[in-house]
Amino acid sequence: MKELVVKDNALINASYNLDLVEQRLILLAIVEARESGRGINANDPLFIHAESYINHFGVHRNTAYQALKDACKDLFARQFSYQELSPKGKVINQMSRWVSQIGYMDDGATVNLIFAPAIIPFITRLEEQFTSYELKQISGLTTAYAVRLYELLIAWRSTGKTPVIELSDFRQKLGVLETEYSRMHDFKKRVLDPAIKNVNEHTDITIKVEQHKTGRSITGFSFKFKQKQQPKIEKPIDPKRDPNTPDFFIKMTDAQRHLFANKMSEMPEMSKYSQGTESYQQFAIRIADMLLEPEKFRTFYPLLVQLGFSQK
Repeated sequence: MKELVVKDNALINASYNLDLVEQRLILLAIVEARESGRGINANDPLFIHAESYINHFGVHRNTAYQALKDACKDLFARQFSYQELSPKGKVINQMSRWVSQIGYMDDGATVNLIFAPAIIPFITRLEEQFTSYELKQISGLTTAYAVRLYELLIAWRSTGKTPVIELSDFRQKLGVLETEYSRMHDFKKRVLDPAIKNVNEHTDITIKVEQHKTGRSITGFSFKFKQKQQPKIEKPIDPKRDPNTPDFFIKMTDAQRHLFANKMSEMPEMSKYSQGTESYQQFAIRIADMLLEPEKFRTFYPLLVQLGFSQK
């Protein structure tokens, strides 16, 4: 099952400074909300088990517990900044905390957190432009800068390149403080170069960076990146398989997923999968995500056939 992290691009482009454990904790909370179907709101806590943290990121058990406890204390004080438009079209510079409540339970090694109200629309607003990626893509990254760089780049996945990002803006997006690595040599050696190397080695993309100058000074960076070629896994055909009840996953195009998801959202047979007061549009978006999962696809396959879907 693909464990998708979904963030609104406004949040991807927000300026904030989280360390590696804090970022991982946020990402696990987003995945937990999506995979459990509980969703994210400003009242109900999300629970992240230390065991999940250990399994996803390959950290040692003895250090994981203390790292999570420390992250809880620090994350409560963290804030991020973003921009939004007023009803009259004026730019408002906003600030918010990440969480309104967070705690760690020693008996059970579990973190519980509630996201701050301001951040919830950024994470849950899937109808608009968003960036999604699999949690496993950042599980091997070992610095917070590398995680931020990966997130910034895949927001441009459709083009494979970014515009020029002005230096001070880029530093903020990576979470580098004004007092840190002010010399370009130090910034490249301690932040940029290790982050690029980390992303190239441990994720699904390969990055090339270009620096841009005004006079003799570097004033910005742009990036080009490409998807790594994934090895093809050939699955042998079982001659005993009933072709009318597939035991394999048939990959649908994005257009197919959303087309059939919209139709399925109104079928009585799908009512048991709906949540609370969500609209048909919101339900259809969740169904489209579920169609990416082989197990869910096989469950829904008879309904897809009923609506006219063909594997040919």
